[in-house]
Amino acid sequence: MRSVEEQQARVSAAAVAPRPVRVAIAEAQGLMCAEEVVTERPLPGFDQAAIDGYAVRSVDVLGVTPITGADDNEDADDASNGDQQVSLPVMGTIEAGTRTPSRLQPRQAARVQTGAPMPTLADAVLPLRWTDGGQSRVRVLRPVRSGAYVRRTGDDVQPGDVAVRAGTIIGPAQVGLLAAVGRERVLVHPRPRLSVMSVGGELVDISRTPGNGQVYDVNSYALAAAGRDAGAEVNRVGIVDTDPKELRDVVEGQVNRAEVLVIAGAVGGAAAESVRTVLAEIGEMEVTRIAMHPGSVQGFGQLGSDGVPVFLLPANPVSALVVFEVMVRPLIRLSLGKRQPMRRVVQARALSPITSVAGRKGYLRGQLMRDQDTGEYLVQALGGAPGASSHLLATLAEANCLVMIPSEADEIRTGEIVDVAFLAQRG
Repeated sequence: MRSVEEQQARVSAAAVAPRPVRVAIAEAQGLMCAEEVVTERPLPGFDQAAIDGYAVRSVDVLGVTPITGADDNEDADDASNGDQQVSLPVMGTIEAGTRTPSRLQPRQAARVQTGAPMPTLADAVLPLRWTDGGQSRVRVLRPVRSGAYVRRTGDDVQPGDVAVRAGTIIGPAQVGLLAAVGRERVLVHPRPRLSVMSVGGELVDISRTPGNGQVYDVNSYALAAAGRDAGAEVNRVGIVDTDPKELRDVVEGQVNRAEVLVIAGAVGGAAAESVRTVLAEIGEMEVTRIAMHPGSVQGFGQLGSDGVPVFLLPANPVSALVVFEVMVRPLIRLSLGKRQPMRRVVQARALSPITSVAGRKGYLRGQLMRDQDTGEYLVQALGGAPGASSHLLATLAEANCLVMIPSEADEIRTGEIVDVAFLAQRG
């Protein structure tokens, strides 16, 4: 029986990131940048007003005595020892988007909007609240320092700076920065393409009513959703007939279009035997026992000329989802270029006894919570050993974590510390 870690190493060695592609920045969110995005222009591209107010020369208002009632602000020059009041003529209004250059004369002001270009000679913006809001003349209620409320050319980015580095996951801030430096498209590592199919004579699609001895195809829907959650571009093939010719045609078609293939219901039973016979004609496939539960019996191999990773998962939906979480998800995350493909693991105190299977590493669903007073993580197990309720999909839907029981333990007592892997948060 192979250990979980040994099988994970075999799977990880097959991870191949798809070739980088150039996409519109609106489609790049969540993907890893595959290039150094070097800016060609400064950001901002011109001196601009950071707030609505009046563009002034700070020297013209430096000696103003602050008027009682004007808003205090640390950017004001309260160190002035002057004893005077200042009123400046307003040369006009400069709106955001104005393209005509303007020049400020000594002892003049210009009304400016946020984002408007600063007139020549002006070195500060006087906030509206520090004035009387005059139109033709403005009375200054407080002094202002040079550079206050002005965004200087290149404050954010200078030409030649790297705006987004290779290996960065593109989020909202990166999308905004790419737009700000004028990039329409960016080179990224694309989502790996995952195909999911189910086999089994007992299966019917959810659009039909099951007859006697038939069950709904849960796996192709659940595993496709798990693939999307992992970051893959998913093609849910659905139920596939195990007729050798038809099965081979479908598998070969999916191997040619996908980077990862998952076949549920392909371990155990007569259907699984016929599947493995067909797959052996296309490439290397191994079905073995892994020292874990649920989902001990599973298959992995590489098919086709490109050696596409193919997983054979149990028919039981809970077992299939657990194997996907432990084996398939890390491969997808590696293919996306993630440096940490595994879920975050924390230590939590068990709130009740947890039974496991000695000799196998347990992945049991649970509810993780946190003590508000101590900050300690606590976990309530929702299932025990496979002979108990590990097959129940409803309890998996209630879980927000997997409790990981060491292979040498067959029971965790109340109050003992266990490793817990966060699952994707709901809501």
